[in-house]
Amino acid sequence: MKQGIALAGNLTVDHIKTVESYPLEGNLTSILSLEKFIGGAPVNVGIGLSKMDNRIPITVTGVVGSDGDGEFIIERLRENGIDINKIKRDSTAVTSFTDVITAQSTGNRTFFHYRGANELLGVEHFNFSELAKARILHMGYALLLDSLDESDPEYGTVMARVLAMAQGHGIKTSLDVISEKSDRYSKIIPYSLKHCNYFIVNEFESSQTTGIPHRDNEGRLIVRNMRAMCERLLTMGVNDLVVIHAPEGGFAMDVYGNYYEQPSLKLPKGYIKGAVGAGDAFCAGVLYGLYMDWDIQRALRLAVSAAACCLSQVNATDGMVEVSAAEKLYENMGKQDL
Repeated sequence: MKQGIALAGNLTVDHIKTVESYPLEGNLTSILSLEKFIGGAPVNVGIGLSKMDNRIPITVTGVVGSDGDGEFIIERLRENGIDINKIKRDSTAVTSFTDVITAQSTGNRTFFHYRGANELLGVEHFNFSELAKARILHMGYALLLDSLDESDPEYGTVMARVLAMAQGHGIKTSLDVISEKSDRYSKIIPYSLKHCNYFIVNEFESSQTTGIPHRDNEGRLIVRNMRAMCERLLTMGVNDLVVIHAPEGGFAMDVYGNYYEQPSLKLPKGYIKGAVGAGDAFCAGVLYGLYMDWDIQRALRLAVSAAACCLSQVNATDGMVEVSAAEKLYENMGKQDL
């Protein structure tokens, strides 16, 4: 019997610098504090799953450089009981990182991302003789993994090829994408949907992929369009389940047309310390529910609770708790009105 969840994709380090104020080009400002956190879908989802239930075998596939940041990622994963043996250390590459500059004067953040070793992750890094033991393979993020986003003569993209190979080994596949304003969604993502069992994305990404608006001119979520987007994505090829998350809640539809809505938790004033990784926490909740063969509504309840837990801390993983604690949080909190 297959056991465990395999995760693959972006492995990054966030170098967070708080400055007095953001300078004009060519000017100087003082750095007031320095912090460092790991990030990316395999890291955030993996640690989230491990904290929710450390009995689930979790493995990560990715590429890092032979440098301090690469070692930092590997050590944090190892500390959380995650199998790091499928992470490739490449001496020719620098580990992917993001410089996050926070201006103390305004609270605004500016991001400088270096793709680095993540550009190299390709089909050759997926050892399916080992990965075939897993029940689910979750990939993230499409559109930010250059080698996997490249075209493939048979499958359309290399990402689609990898997902098809996973399904050929009896593994259920899951996919997440990055948020960007571009026309690449319609050119790249549809190829992968045909080999994707679970498509778990936010409202903006689903809108970009389907062309269906997600918010009105005043920024309010168009709730009725969540169902329409789920239907469109299933028509585009998703095999089993589409899940869309937004600050307002979670929405899902299975291949049989069953539709589900789950409002987010109503959090008290001052509860939210940071929004980094909330989408990955939601994804971890969904994947846990799927892995445990829960009904979709219960999985969505855990997902919105996991996202709420994530919001309680500055980084993407420190707020995550065991499943029983997340479910207790759900029972004790009010729910938003959709």
